[in-house]
Amino acid sequence: MSDSFNARASFKVGDQDHVYYRLDALRDHCDLGRLPYVTRILLENLLRFEDGESITRDDILAVAANRPAEHQDREIAFTPARVVMQDFTGVPAIVDLAAMRDAMQALGGDPEKINPLAPAELVIDHSVMVDHYGSADSLDLNAKLEYQRNRERYQFLRWGQQAFSNFRVVPPATGIVHQVNLEHLARVVFTVEQDGERLSYPDTLVGTDSHTTMINGLGVLGWGVGGIEAEAAMLGQPITMLIPEVVGFRLSGQLAEGVTATDLVLTVTEILRKQGVVGKFVEFFGPGLAAMPLADRATIANMAPEYGATCGIFPIDDETLRYLRLTGRDDDTVALVEAYAKAQGLFHTADSPEAEYSQRVELDLGDVVPSIAGPKRPQDRIALAEAKTVIGHHLRDLQASREGNPTQQEAIARLQDEGGTTAVGESALQPAGSARVSMKGESFDLSDGAVVIAAITSCTNTSNPSVIMAAGLLARNALARGLKTRPWVKTSLAPGSRVVTDYLERAGLLDDLVGLGFDVVGYGCTTCIGNSGPLPDPIRDAVQDKQLAVASVLSGNRNFEGRVHPEVQLNFLASPPLVVAYALAGRMDVDLTRDPLGDDADGKPVYLKDIWPSLTVVQDAIALIDREMFRKIYADVFKGDARWADMDTPQERRYDWPEDSTYIRNPPYFQDMTQDPPAIAPIEGARVLALLGDSITTDHISPAGAIKPDSPAGDYLHSLGVDTADFNSYGSRRGNHEVMMRGTFANVRLKNQLAPGTEGSWTRFQPDDQKMTIYDAAMRYQSEGTPLIVIAGKEYGTGSSRDWAAKGTLLLGVRAVLAQSYERIHRSNLVGMGVLPLQFMDGESAESLGLTGKESFDIEPFSPGDREVRIHVEGGEAFTARVRIDTPKEWDYYQHGGILHYVLRQLARG
Repeated sequence: MSDSFNARASFKVGDQDHVYYRLDALRDHCDLGRLPYVTRILLENLLRFEDGESITRDDILAVAANRPAEHQDREIAFTPARVVMQDFTGVPAIVDLAAMRDAMQALGGDPEKINPLAPAELVIDHSVMVDHYGSADSLDLNAKLEYQRNRERYQFLRWGQQAFSNFRVVPPATGIVHQVNLEHLARVVFTVEQDGERLSYPDTLVGTDSHTTMINGLGVLGWGVGGIEAEAAMLGQPITMLIPEVVGFRLSGQLAEGVTATDLVLTVTEILRKQGVVGKFVEFFGPGLAAMPLADRATIANMAPEYGATCGIFPIDDETLRYLRLTGRDDDTVALVEAYAKAQGLFHTADSPEAEYSQRVELDLGDVVPSIAGPKRPQDRIALAEAKTVIGHHLRDLQASREGNPTQQEAIARLQDEGGTTAVGESALQPAGSARVSMKGESFDLSDGAVVIAAITSCTNTSNPSVIMAAGLLARNALARGLKTRPWVKTSLAPGSRVVTDYLERAGLLDDLVGLGFDVVGYGCTTCIGNSGPLPDPIRDAVQDKQLAVASVLSGNRNFEGRVHPEVQLNFLASPPLVVAYALAGRMDVDLTRDPLGDDADGKPVYLKDIWPSLTVVQDAIALIDREMFRKIYADVFKGDARWADMDTPQERRYDWPEDSTYIRNPPYFQDMTQDPPAIAPIEGARVLALLGDSITTDHISPAGAIKPDSPAGDYLHSLGVDTADFNSYGSRRGNHEVMMRGTFANVRLKNQLAPGTEGSWTRFQPDDQKMTIYDAAMRYQSEGTPLIVIAGKEYGTGSSRDWAAKGTLLLGVRAVLAQSYERIHRSNLVGMGVLPLQFMDGESAESLGLTGKESFDIEPFSPGDREVRIHVEGGEAFTARVRIDTPKEWDYYQHGGILHYVLRQLARG
């Protein structure tokens, strides 16, 4: 290491000496007090890893200058302290590492070199599904099904735990990865023994889930990456990035009575989406932090992917230390965090100077109002008082679409053209659909707008005692007034950790939630990831037969089309108490600020304001939480239950791939791999596999939910003798490339403009113009040697850090994607798999260029470092596109055919 600033020094905590790289060494080069907190963390990382080659003195000075706009082309290398994974994305990551050991052997290298160098921790939390609900045995029954369906995967992960050093697995039914990370795994300050000394430095990480940013609430810098990039980080590769812009978000005031952290984060998401922070860091500061609990900060940080930022970080302060004590961290750890943060100027106080940011945004917390978001994007916030009107418009649009009538907007435009009023009454459109349903001894009418799923789920809110306790108190008050959940609502409670159950029980509120059907169904990510389980048969049949536009309401962070449940078209994010309220109302098109939730035993209407708990009562319930709850739950967090302990586990250092496995298959990425990378080949005669619009999410590209029996993936599993009931989900099958490539672009709500009038995995094969599934077309193109491209609109790849959205794209034969803009992680993942990301020039699009998707494309030869490339269109005008390979290191990855190939060749040579 170079240490050109003489930054290496020591400090003492108690009787223990610690070595650190002091930021004060840069005092002659910048005003440290005016640097954003997150910039200081980046600087420490660069100081510690300065080597004169991959990290130079000039790199450090460029970051310290705090003027990223002046250094747009400077690449820096960030080396995270650790990697965290969940099982959906973690299983394919460990599959790739196992395959890399085989490839290393084939290249003549040492397979044992394929081993995590940075600590890697995986939490199994994404596999539990809500098959059973509304009963005391729901938790146990869902757990039994989880192990039955996922035994192969879990055995594989246990193999990985013993085969790879520096890799630990948190077993199922513990909690969601982000909450376990927040409550237990996070160090805040890392300490390692190095050359007989104790080296201390900030805890930093990358994770294979986009919501890794939740840890930013604790002052820890981390963000989501694709599994491909995480694997490289585990193998010692730094994360390369351009110097980020830091947007300062100033918070002042405090939340009003009746306003929750969920309302706040939906407001923040709306503001920052409008501001435009994709690829930027967001840092929260201001007087509003003083009274903001850590749980609220974590709620805001968690949704950084929804507002588009790489991270949404809060500084270390007294509240950080309080939370560390509460969650059971020992006194020495808390003392180290405090001493290190203060020594480095990383500890925030009320009189800390405000930093200089690239941009500033402000919010008075007193302006936040109760809100929900939907019906298909987290940033589409709706004030609760306006929800009935807004949702009514959405319903009428869906009804018009169902009946082949004009949408709301089309009807308004038509009336305007005809000289009529712009107000469109219900009589102008089709009446709501409805079906008579009999279920569990009751008969009722199910109609458009009915809430069929109400789920208290996901890390966004179950980490936050204020909203969980509020939900329990609201349930208690509702039961006292004689209210009950509507019979068509599937209710569930999926806590983010077992601590949640403990404090609900201590407050006496778990029974009240159970009384309304919100029994605990599992500990993990359920409805928000698409693991909502089946709707009851009578509900499903009514929805399908009448094409009803029904709704879900969940306390999660994702509500993209087709994600929550394939039969549910309207999906809304809401706080846990509002989830309970909508379950009582049974419909989304109600005004909870004015309309009654139901009638009490005396036939008197009961309104939300009548049962909403006061802030004082909520705070009294929160005061019952203590550190012993956390210590008890996390004492043996890696041990697991009897089901986990009793599984047989292979002991080999290289994995023996079972030929009959339908979950774990050796991926084909490294077949015929050579010691040296081939030259970049031109793309000639490419056909369009899919022509897509704006806001195509990674869920559209690679769904995580149910596998439809009549889909290519379903046909494949049937051919192997797998019953439909045992299909599990796409997310759980991510260790099997045969399933996942067939599931690419298989979202039931995908609209491919090459196959107009259809939804789902359909395209038209060219030049025959023959309609077929995307998978079948891709295989036919491959058999003919035809390369493929995908054309899309704005925000391509929004959503989860889903590496299979890039892996599946590659395996279908797609050589390039051409979009108007990209979300950060998916663009990086495409490069990481050797797929060329291209971007239309400003102001241009497929529509403006007259592209129909039926053309053939030639992409001119290009070289590393090129920023633009010329594209020729068969029978049309050539045009120029931007090459979105943004850094020199990404060019290395692309030249090698992907990041894993690059790392493998480096290790084989070393």
